[in-house]
Amino acid sequence: MAPGFVDPPQAAPASNFAKGAVGPKEAFIGGPQVFNKIAEERGTEKQPPATHPRYLPIWDADTKYSPLEPFTHYEHGTDADTKFPELFHRATSVIELTPSTGSEVRGIQLSALTNGGKDQLALFTAQRKVVVFRDQDLADLPIHEALDFGSYFGRLHIHPTSGAPEGYPEVHLVHRGADDNTAMGLLKTRTNTVTWHSDVTYENQPPGTSFLYVLDTPAAGGDTLFSNQVEAYNRLSPEFQKRLHGLTALHSGHEQAQNSKSRGSIVRREPVASVHPLIRTHPATGEKAIFVNQQFTRHIIGYKQEESDMLLKFLYDHIALGQDFQIRVKWAPRTVVVWDNRVTAHSATLDWANGQRRHLARITPQAEPPTETSFEAHQEKDSEPTEILVNGKNGVATEG
Repeated sequence: MAPGFVDPPQAAPASNFAKGAVGPKEAFIGGPQVFNKIAEERGTEKQPPATHPRYLPIWDADTKYSPLEPFTHYEHGTDADTKFPELFHRATSVIELTPSTGSEVRGIQLSALTNGGKDQLALFTAQRKVVVFRDQDLADLPIHEALDFGSYFGRLHIHPTSGAPEGYPEVHLVHRGADDNTAMGLLKTRTNTVTWHSDVTYENQPPGTSFLYVLDTPAAGGDTLFSNQVEAYNRLSPEFQKRLHGLTALHSGHEQAQNSKSRGSIVRREPVASVHPLIRTHPATGEKAIFVNQQFTRHIIGYKQEESDMLLKFLYDHIALGQDFQIRVKWAPRTVVVWDNRVTAHSATLDWANGQRRHLARITPQAEPPTETSFEAHQEKDSEPTEILVNGKNGVATEG
């Protein structure tokens, strides 16, 4: 059982948000100014039409959404059978991508999971942080059915600035169209395109179990990097861990909204800022994770600017340099990646310039407000499910 939680911090007033530079994450998404509807629907001389045209984005500037209301999140991972019988009974392989982080699963169909299987998916994802499922039908289902599947894991988030399929604002689209190489201009001012972040952490209740599925992808390039924020925390010395406990930081969405406006895109909901603990505790596993990211975290509450910058820079560098607690997911047709946004960070890679389309859809269930347990709280050991999978005792062929 996870340790008891302390009361979560309250959202910060909008007037208190701190200005900060927005990273290049939007370069992966494109926007209305570079979207070519004809090229996407019919293709170009060099590129075929979009494989899933019903997922092409629109940017509805006329529809506005009210501020998000608090809600009580139920963590289904706490109900899971820790031997995962309903999740893995049809699996043909479960491969560990690294010892600490990431698994790849074949032989099961996510859309066919029972509620028990979904509970087990939530827990297994929390334990492994990222799970890659191949040969899935999620992109082929009617969009409302894909959303119904995702809604089991929490209230679906509507992104305040992204394009979405017409009629389905809950789908967040990552879209770079055919023959669109404008984003490569980013490398005129930067030496790389890596932008570590956890999604929409400016919300008072950021996402938990999250889903990203491929619609079109370059033959090579556009991989997604993931970092295990639990392992990043575990690598710190006990004294440094102790120093981080009790600290909170401001996460702001104001800069993202302003960036969207500057690119001629939309703001569907007024931006917010929230205060979250630097170290949060996962409700199902009891594990502690670093919860800051350069995209949305602005400053540490109660620290002077230089003090905050110094500590945050150390944490950002620690996350970015920790290749021994990161994985790299290569996209392929019919791939779905499930990750727990509470205990991971991720970044796309902008490394292809041949004009091939990159088009993905994200379903983003929200979770509980981030909370932390005391530094002295018991850190649970490797769970039985992980040991069973490593040892191949559940009847599934394992590698890695």
